[in-house]
Amino acid sequence: MPHREPRSVSSQAADNLVFIRSAMERSSTFTAIPGAGGVVMGAIGLAAAGIAAGQPTGDGWLATWLASAVIAAGVGLFAMTRKAHAAGLSLTGVNARRFALGMAAPFVAGAAITYELWAVRNFTVMVPAWLLLYGAGLLTGGMFSVPIVRVIGISFMAAGLGAILTPHEWGNVWLAIGFGGLQVGFGIHIMRNHGG
Repeated sequence: MPHREPRSVSSQAADNLVFIRSAMERSSTFTAIPGAGGVVMGAIGLAAAGIAAGQPTGDGWLATWLASAVIAAGVGLFAMTRKAHAAGLSLTGVNARRFALGMAAPFVAGAAITYELWAVRNFTVMVPAWLLLYGAGLLTGGMFSVPIVRVIGISFMAAGLGAILTPHEWGNVWLAIGFGGLQVGFGIHIMRNHGG
């Protein structure tokens, strides 16, 4: 039998630490969901609802909401990065990647559907589609985060169903409720119960 050199204690300890760190990361949840950032995102949504309501054309209405989505996404990413840094969390860890992947698919679908609806000049269907797909993204990504994220996702999906069941003239109101009111309300809840 070939003779094997015994491994050093420090080498074994390093391997054990890598294994423990990996196991903890897989079993933990992604907690860098920003509360204060969510409140700011909600304020942007409420402002967008007011501005969009005064637009004379569907294109102006859509441009307002798309611009607000870009600004809110930037705020959300900044707040998430800041919260993760303050807590010593990684945004490239296993659960952070799973959270992002869970949200990405519905967001890509939403972008494609929005483009097609714009191409056929159907602005009214965008409202429930956005709410339902944003909610689906939060629900899916929330499987790797704190439970409140899944509740937010369900709430957005309920708003999307409400937009389907009510006259299309209420669309801007449903967007204000979802991207404004729900974001602000849940953002405050996250600030109080999950920090930041």
